Amino acid sequence: MLRIFFLLSLFFQSIALSEESYFLTLRNNEVNLRLGPSFDYPIKIIYKKKYLPVLITERSENFRKIRDHEKNSGWIHISQLSKKKAGILLDDKILYRKPTIYSKPIAKIKRGRLTIIAKCKKEWCKIKTENYSGWIEKKDIWGKL
Repeated sequence: MLRIFFLLSLFFQSIALSEESYFLTLRNNEVNLRLGPSFDYPIKIIYKKKYLPVLITERSENFRKIRDHEKNSGWIHISQLSKKKAGILLDDKILYRKPTIYSKPIAKIKRGRLTIIAKCKKEWCKIKTENYSGWIEKKDIWGKL
């Protein structure tokens, strides 16, 4: 009986984590990732890219535990996070004029490119990057659930 309770609690914890996980972006060009949820903890990484998307996995008062696209994790103060939507491309992809692969291709966007997300539909997101604006499939963007 205890074993079943333990398995059920693990199952519900994993569901709770997925419901609570969400994406935010970095507010500034320099943001400290810390080993723990306080300014007393040492800095692990200094991010130098504004709007870099991060996955929020836990909360602790004014700090959020994050994971980035390279699977680094740590704690960031909430003042350094923004609700601006952005994503990173998982592979080289074609940017299209409309949300279909049959529309006119605009540009080839390289893997790892940071993009600002203007809006998303069911399977596509309209993005902006440098001088280009167009549509990319949502599944190809890290930073959008």
